[in-house]
This record gives sequence, C-alpha cells and structure tokens, in this order.
Amino acid sequence: MTTAPGSTAAGSSGKVAPADMIVKARQSLGSRIAERLSGGLVRVFLILVGLFWLVPTIGLLISSLRTPEDMSASGWWKVFTQPSQLTFESYQKLLENGDITGSLVNTVLITVPATILVVVIGSLAGYAFAWMEFPGRDWWFLGVVSLLVVPVQVALIPIAELFGNIGLFGTIFGVILFHVGFGLPFAVFLLRNFFAEIPRELLEAARLDGAGELRLFARVVMPLGGPAIASLGIFQFLWVWNDMLVALVFTKSSSQPITVALQTQVRQFGNNIDVLAPGAFISMVIPLVVFFAFQRQFVSGVMAGAVK
Repeated sequence: MTTAPGSTAAGSSGKVAPADMIVKARQSLGSRIAERLSGGLVRVFLILVGLFWLVPTIGLLISSLRTPEDMSASGWWKVFTQPSQLTFESYQKLLENGDITGSLVNTVLITVPATILVVVIGSLAGYAFAWMEFPGRDWWFLGVVSLLVVPVQVALIPIAELFGNIGLFGTIFGVILFHVGFGLPFAVFLLRNFFAEIPRELLEAARLDGAGELRLFARVVMPLGGPAIASLGIFQFLWVWNDMLVALVFTKSSSQPITVALQTQVRQFGNNIDVLAPGAFISMVIPLVVFFAFQRQFVSGVMAGAVK
C-alpha cells in the first residue's frame, strides 16, 4: 500500500505519521549530511576559502605596483593604508627589459603551436581509434596509452642528444616537438574515450547522407566533442605555459620562455625586483584568463567524461 505525499500512514503503535516524515526517516546518512551542509554557512566558508586562495595573487599584483624602495621597507598590505605607493613604473621598466619581453613572445610562440597541434592530431587520432577499422587498432591504442606512464625526465637526455644531432637543440621548434610528443598520449586517450560515446546511429545517418570520414569528423564529431576538446586545450596550454624543466634543458638565451627568464632574474633578485614582480604576475595572469575564458567548456567536458 502506498501513500500520497502529505497523507498519513499507520505505524506499529497505531499512531498516524505523515508520509513525508517516513520518507525523511528512510533517507541515508549521507543524504542527510549533504542536506545539512548545503546551507548558507557552508557557502560563506567556501567563499572565504576562495578568497584565502587568491591572497598570493593579490599580493603579487600589489607588489608589482610598488617601487623597490617600498617593497624593501614594508609588506604589500601597507598599500591599504598608503594607497599613494601604487605606481606603474615597474611595468614601464618591464617593457624596456628586452629579456623579459622577448621571453614572453617566445612563450607564446611555444605554447600556441604546441596546444593547437596536440588538439588537432589528438582529435584525428581519437576519432580513428574510436570509429575507424584498421589492423591492430586495439594494440596500437594500447601502445599509445602505455606511453602515459613514461616520465618526462627519462626522455630529456636521449631527446636532447637526438635534437643536437639534427640541429633542433636550442630552438623553439624543438621545444614544440617535445611538448607535442608528450602531450599526444593523454590527448588520444581522452578524446578516443569521449568520441566512443557518440551514438553510432548518428554517424551511420551521416554516412547514408554521403558524408565521408573527413566531413563526418568536421561536421559531426568535432561539434559534439567541443567540451572535451576545450578541456584538452586548457590542460595542454597550462602545462606548456608553466613548464620550466623542458625549457631549461632545450632552450638557449634567445629561445627561452618566460619561466626560464624569471628564474634567471631571481639570481639577481636584489637588483631587479621591480622587473621580477610584474613579470611574474603577467606570467601567472595569462593562464588564469585563458582558464576562466573557457571555464564553462572545461566543466562541460569534465562532466561529459564523468557521466555516460
């Protein structure tokens, strides 16, 4: 016998209990805890945690707007009582520093092609492994996935020797190739699993309409795989932009990115702190802008991979 919401049901003692109280009693412990934790107090706590996480970023921004004398005399929080300390002189000196500006351009020249190549090649390979039949497909995919366990440190010296023999060591193109090579296994693994969830009937309908493989990939698979591709692009962009190990090994002074340039500036910290602070902030804020610009696509891609 069932009871409608708001009706009553007789218990073992003969008393009548509301149906909603019976449903609430049957709720699991986890559901009740989650219901209690969804209140306003928890939201306030999460907001405070987020603000606390932003404190280093805010401190770096304020430090980049102060003179070296003010930074040596007091902490960055003094700005709130002495706002006259804020100035853009450090950013002006940064633009006049050829090492920092050149390394920032090198970072863009390395990150953008490495991200685009990984996304394009990974998408094509992911589609091939998901929907195209060819000999040894599963074994080839297993080989690609096995490359995920290869650490970057193991390949630094062999690939450095190889690039030195073919004339790519110390060039931007060599760094791009390294990042593409180590970014493709994860890209193929991620996109293949995402593309495999596309309904087969949708692809068969497009083939019946006369669509070839390339047209099918461009008109059907790529639009449906937009969230996963955006997630991959964000991951790859952040990894390449923030990388210092690979750049430290494979670049020279003329091709070094911003991470290596800032590390070099740290050695002379007392002489160029006015350049180091704004350079570090610019190096950090660009990935944040990229992430927040594609945040919606990133969340959609993560959720699409988690929910079948």
